[in-house]
Amino acid sequence: MSASRNPETKGKPMSGKLYVISGPSGAGKGTICRELAKLTDFYLSISMTTRAPRGTEQDGVEYFFVTREEFEREIREGGLLEYAETYGNYYGTPKRKMEAQLAKGRDVVLEIDVKGAAQVREIYPEAILIFIIPPSLAVLKSRLEKRGTETQEKIRERMSIVAREVREIPKYDYYVVNDDLAIAVRDAKAIMDAEKCSVRGPMTDLIERFEEEEKAL
Repeated sequence: MSASRNPETKGKPMSGKLYVISGPSGAGKGTICRELAKLTDFYLSISMTTRAPRGTEQDGVEYFFVTREEFEREIREGGLLEYAETYGNYYGTPKRKMEAQLAKGRDVVLEIDVKGAAQVREIYPEAILIFIIPPSLAVLKSRLEKRGTETQEKIRERMSIVAREVREIPKYDYYVVNDDLAIAVRDAKAIMDAEKCSVRGPMTDLIERFEEEEKAL
């Protein structure tokens, strides 16, 4: 497994907020993102991958499905914010549309793996990182088995990786336990609502507006 980012990629000034929803495979990141999209307005960035679609997955909905050659061309041309090779397949985040949405003041949500989240934090230190965690390894193992897409050997390999990924939680801003989906979605939305009132980001526009009003009085 390897991960990289384009050395020419630099975080551009943001007007919207950038949320990174991350965590182990099978934790329910995608489902939570789709449910959040029904409750609040944001641009949900769609990742690009070289893996084959699963079940009813559609190109441009769950992922942009591309060949390895197409993906590597995007790497060379600097079209990806971050990318990683995981379990023999590339995954990455197309950056141009995401940056355009942020510049317009729209919030953006990235649903990416733990390595990708670390890369985004390097480029955008102000990004808000949310770790989605299953209630236990036993529950996660059961979810992966129900998918029916992995051998037992692969599932055991994933469990080892998950145990390592969980150690990264202190590097995140928040975590959400996905035991009950409705509660997990509620908690994630509460984080996004609270961040709208956060003073951690630039407050220049607000301060300048009040200063201008004071001068006009």
